[in-house]
Amino acid sequence: MSAPDGGAIPYKRSRFSTRLPAGRRYTAGHYWLAEEQRGIWRIGFTKFATRMLGDLVEYAFSVNVGAAVIVGQEIGTIEGFKAVTALYSVAEGEFLGIGEALESDVTAVESDPYGRGWLYRVKGRPDPASVDVQGYIAILDATIDRMLETRHDE
Repeated sequence: MSAPDGGAIPYKRSRFSTRLPAGRRYTAGHYWLAEEQRGIWRIGFTKFATRMLGDLVEYAFSVNVGAAVIVGQEIGTIEGFKAVTALYSVAEGEFLGIGEALESDVTAVESDPYGRGWLYRVKGRPDPASVDVQGYIAILDATIDRMLETRHDE
């Protein structure tokens, strides 16, 4: 499947649909990473992650600008009406700060997850287990299929 407009690939499975930016890295934990410039990674939640959290109400980061972070390190929390979840670093390097929109409008994370709703930046290297958009489509397919199987088993 290729991106018809060169920028995003349409995705639909069951009742979930989105457009996935093609030039980004993705993780099994439903984060995306975009290289803004060499070694500077902007990181956010995928649309799937925001859908699972529900309406976002609050966030807190537990690392300071300039701190060293490693892949898998808990760096904060985010609360939605459906769940509270830990925020993890999906890159190794120096924490550069949080998304500007978070401070004024946490709902940007769900309304524009691939744009102004990004979460944080890291200078360094992305998670070596991160995948391209085709790899993420396979992750989404498997995740949604598991959810559907669980629902049918109940």
